[in-house]
Amino acid sequence: MSTSDGPPVLGVGTDVVQVERLRTALDRTPALVHRLFTPAEQAACNRQKDPLPHLAARFAAKEAVMKSLGRGLSSMGFTDIEVTTDAAGAPGVRLSGRARQVADGLGVASWLVSLSHDGDIAHAIALAQR
Repeated sequence: MSTSDGPPVLGVGTDVVQVERLRTALDRTPALVHRLFTPAEQAACNRQKDPLPHLAARFAAKEAVMKSLGRGLSSMGFTDIEVTTDAAGAPGVRLSGRARQVADGLGVASWLVSLSHDGDIAHAIALAQR
């Protein structure tokens, strides 16, 4: 790699979400689930005994992706960032809309994503790579 190619890591983001805070928000405004999560994300999480820790981890990942792109929450839709799971269970990211435009403009070629939840805390890290 030449120095003009730039660094292989374009950005890193992290976020923490309180599961019960998300649960309260979704109980108060049920339609919010459709503004925050794609149908595929909802289906994946709804297969779990308690979907909320899994939804919270995905919400944290969406915010981590936005941060890794150097953007704020109002710069793209939450459903423009879809947290996926491969056959081995590893998380990934699929972008569309404004999120895809921003990532393409920055030269993002791939992502590394880590999700975790324990008790009332969900955490995610997203690494954007050239």
